[in-house]
Amino acid sequence: MSTVHTEPDKGGLHEDAGAFAWLRALGPRGRRAFGGAFGGYALDSYDYFTLPLSMVAISAYFSLNNGQTGLLTTVTLVVSAVGGVLAGILADRIGRVKALMVTVITYAVFTVACGFAPNYETLLVFRALQGLGFGGEWAVGAILVAEYAGAKHRGRTLGAVQSAWAVGWGLAVIVYTLVFQFLDDDIAWRVLFWTGALPALLVVYLRRNVSDAPEAAAKRAASAVRGSFSAIFKKDLLRTTVFATLLSTGVQGGYYTLATWVPTYLKTERGLTVVGTGGYLAFLISGAFIGYLTGGYLTDRIGRKKNIALFAVLSAFGILAYTSLPSGANGLLLVLGFPLGFCMSAIFSGFGSFLSELYPAAVRGTGQGFTYNCGRAVGAFLPTLVGFLSDSWGVGGALVLGALGYGLAGVALLGLPETRGRELL
Repeated sequence: MSTVHTEPDKGGLHEDAGAFAWLRALGPRGRRAFGGAFGGYALDSYDYFTLPLSMVAISAYFSLNNGQTGLLTTVTLVVSAVGGVLAGILADRIGRVKALMVTVITYAVFTVACGFAPNYETLLVFRALQGLGFGGEWAVGAILVAEYAGAKHRGRTLGAVQSAWAVGWGLAVIVYTLVFQFLDDDIAWRVLFWTGALPALLVVYLRRNVSDAPEAAAKRAASAVRGSFSAIFKKDLLRTTVFATLLSTGVQGGYYTLATWVPTYLKTERGLTVVGTGGYLAFLISGAFIGYLTGGYLTDRIGRKKNIALFAVLSAFGILAYTSLPSGANGLLLVLGFPLGFCMSAIFSGFGSFLSELYPAAVRGTGQGFTYNCGRAVGAFLPTLVGFLSDSWGVGGALVLGALGYGLAGVALLGLPETRGRELL
């Protein structure tokens, strides 16, 4: 089954080559779709990070060990695989925008519910249900924008959508710093979860102004296998599905290990205060934002596979450097936070375009939703493993396991084709 074709380079004296040519090329409807997907993903990130930022307080409140706190992250990510697959199938059957609204409402409702949890077991259930919405938002939003973007600018466009993750992360750190400065930890973590509901109203409003890309919607409607889960495991797509899932597993295993445990590492092993932790995370997040944009540019310039391979190597070395600094070298830890955030985020910039280009319109949501989120679920066992090993290795020592994920990603690339310059069919 052919999924893409190469778009000829039209060139021309009047070709738009400005820094924001990718945004202008989307057209009015495409830009509205971009704004909606960007906002949705930023809020997805915000709601996700309410847990890692609150883990020390939650652990103390419910008297948890590191393994139990790590399980909170793992169950979120594992259930997100189910949410991602369901959202992908839904996007292929009822449309991208409608599916996107469902995911946003789901993750907002259950983030708020986490703040009311009376015990650890209830929190675990609510966090799992939050994962249903969390898992589907990115895949659906990325496909929505990818179907408006041309081949020339697709990497940069989806890299810009991906940068919303850093925006939401940064907003969560700011709110966390304020809430935990002025409230006792026993109530502060609940308040942080409750704030996860407020921005969702804006996203619902944005969705009313956004529509699916007409050409892609027409192709999807004309297909008899629209939203078919079995189709992505048939002979013509099986290899793609297997290796794309392994790629997602490696990259997200490394990423979520760091995202989950770095705040705890900074507070428990580096002895930083709430304000100090926020300052260090500001460098990490700033690097992440610039990394997303840079990675989006590079994925169009050097190709999807080369961009991922480059930053997989740099991210693995960054983890080793970040966790090997001697006690008292917190100044150097601050400096290394920026390149670490840069590398571990730049690797994601090509995912939206790469996965979209690997599948035809009729099963694009299903394929992207499954590979990205199944990889997230399997990779999610790394944060739990870090949690259990940290009791004997220390959090810093156990974090080194994140480098193994990036090694797996490099191997997975060998089984996938390069798709730069291809137009969606």
